[in-house]
Amino acid sequence: MTGHNRIVNDPLELVPLIVTFNNSNFKRAYDLLTKQWMTEEEICAEIGPECVAECLGLLMKGNLIEEQWRMPQPGERPSKEYKTTYSRFRAGFQCSMEDLGDILYISTSTDEELRGMVDNIEQDVRSGITSYNDLARKYKVSPVYVKGLAKRMPNLDVKGQGLVLLDESR
Repeated sequence: MTGHNRIVNDPLELVPLIVTFNNSNFKRAYDLLTKQWMTEEEICAEIGPECVAECLGLLMKGNLIEEQWRMPQPGERPSKEYKTTYSRFRAGFQCSMEDLGDILYISTSTDEELRGMVDNIEQDVRSGITSYNDLARKYKVSPVYVKGLAKRMPNLDVKGQGLVLLDESR
């Protein structure tokens, strides 16, 4: 296991951590990657293929794992392998209880209302409305709420003052 500390200075960085550790399959994948380098296929063999791609996408987006190319046997194709980046956690942030409540709700919720809002926000970003402040006003929620949704979703992320669509081929 690596000896690096994950230092969290922005409470939004908690979203990928909470989502990972709140899902039993994601947690199992994370636990496997703390012990050794593994390819996506090897992880699928251990926990099933249903959620591995989504899990790896979230872990990469949250900067919780690192990747490298595995040297193939002669005649085989190279493949990416993954391992956790951090072995310890340290938090150094302050936020309002309202923002913390939003972050925890977004990270742990299975509410279908969230799915509808995410679909609408994704559609807005595709049409050019990328400012999380504008989106927050439109949906009558806080900017932290919009950014938290983006941190949770595998195809959205926060860049500067706005949201961006990530490569969906991952």
